[in-house]
This record gives sequence, structure tokens and C-alpha cells, in this order.
Amino acid sequence: MTGAELRRAAAAARELLATVPDAGARVPALDDDVAGVTAHVTGCLVWYAQDLAAGPEGADGFELARRRSAGLPELVRQQAAAAEVLARTVEGAAPSDRGRHDWGRPDASGFAAMGGAELLLHTGDVADALGLPWTPPADLADAVLVRLFPWAPRDTDPVAALRWVTGRGDLPGLEPVGSWRWHCSPLEEWDGTRPG
Repeated sequence: MTGAELRRAAAAARELLATVPDAGARVPALDDDVAGVTAHVTGCLVWYAQDLAAGPEGADGFELARRRSAGLPELVRQQAAAAEVLARTVEGAAPSDRGRHDWGRPDASGFAAMGGAELLLHTGDVADALGLPWTPPADLADAVLVRLFPWAPRDTDPVAALRWVTGRGDLPGLEPVGSWRWHCSPLEEWDGTRPG
């Protein structure tokens, strides 16, 4: 996944979030409200950029303060800015640059894909909770799957597969996913098994 794809994921999230009538509406998937989910994604994007820039030791202890009082439009602007920061960090990283995450030592494409996953999945959580029609772009869902979930089925709709692999939906003929994690280290380090 690239910085350009991350920007497109942020634009897709922004488009849906601009239609949300109530920032305080509950989002059961994260046991939070829309403003909290938006702040969570923003924090993740900044955290990923910071950890990639910090290198293999990471930058533990960073926490973006939730600014719910700013209102959803401001939170959405902050999220877009955080996505841009991560995209620029990804684009400026050397191929050998590695960051730190609890689930691996991601390179730039790993951080871009994690940011894309946060944007697509949690925007979908908001849409589901509020009954808003929204489907992330299939090519972006596919880019996240290819980079973070190489074991995911490739013979189905990538949006449905992304929802399934993260425990948010079912796929015919496959057991529901109850616990999941992604593979964020470079793909050449994937051992062919599904982490869990």
C-alpha cells in the first residue's frame, strides 16, 4: 500500500463522516461514539507515522489527546491531516526503514496498510452503527488485504473479505473469525501461517 492509496482511504472516510448527523452516536464495534472512533483513528495514524520515523525502537508512550469538544468537523480535519502526515512519512521512508508495532516490525508499506485498515474498517463501523450506506473502495480494501492479511481469501469481494478477516462479517463456507491480527512486517517475512 502506498501514500497515495492512504490518501484515498482518508478521502473515503471523510466523505462518509461528513454525513454523520450526531457525533455522539454509539459505535458498538469500538464501544465508543463517532467522535471517539474518529479520534482513535487519528491517533493511530499519527502513532504509525511517529513509529515509522522513530525506527525499530518505536516511540512508546505517545497518545493523542481526544479532543471531542472540538466537534466532529474538526476531528475529521485532524484525521485528514494525520493521514497526510502518515502518507508523507511513508513516501519519505527508505526501503530499509522499519518501525515498531506490537505485531511486528513494519516497513513503510506496512504502516500505510495499517493506516488504511484503520480508516476503512472504523469508518465502516461508524456507517454500520448509524445505518448509513457506505462501502469502502474495493481496490483499497484489496490493497489492505494483500499487505496485512496475505492468508485472506482472494476469490471473493475484497470488502467482504476484509470484514471477515477482522471479525466484522461472514463469508460463505468459512468459519467466523473471533480473534484476529495482521501481519505488518514485510511480506517476505511471512511464514505462510495465519497469526493468531
